[in-house]
Amino acid sequence: MATIKIEYEYTFAMPREVVWNVIQDEDALRASLPGCKAFEHGEDDVYHAEMGVSIGPVKGIFTGEVQQINQEEPSYYRLLVRGKGKPGEIDAVADMKLDEAEQGTKLTCSADVQVTGVLASVGQRIMNGAAKVVLGQFFKAMDKEMKQRQAQC
Repeated sequence: MATIKIEYEYTFAMPREVVWNVIQDEDALRASLPGCKAFEHGEDDVYHAEMGVSIGPVKGIFTGEVQQINQEEPSYYRLLVRGKGKPGEIDAVADMKLDEAEQGTKLTCSADVQVTGVLASVGQRIMNGAAKVVLGQFFKAMDKEMKQRQAQC
């Protein structure tokens, strides 16, 4: 098992309340998750997800659970992610902070991720890079989703 620390920032050109509301929306999450094959709301606000991932040596279908806890609207939530796939298992805890910024809203993600299997053997640098690619794809897709919703209003 390997533990990886991931830090990521993304700035949305939207007010914090808009960012918060869209990040809480099941349809927006489903549409924005890279390689999302399924995203269903379950009991206790746990979402069941299935994602296809293909970044360098990290390839495969992951099934898992995603849950937001300790929510402090509109500024903070903790994200719990557990997933399993052929390349290994992921168990992540991420603190997600939304701060008002000059250009809109800055989201800061600070995560501790435990990985097993091939995921653990590829090393911290490769896993960190792969995680940042997935996060970048997710937040860019979320940004697009927010802009489309804004345009409809």
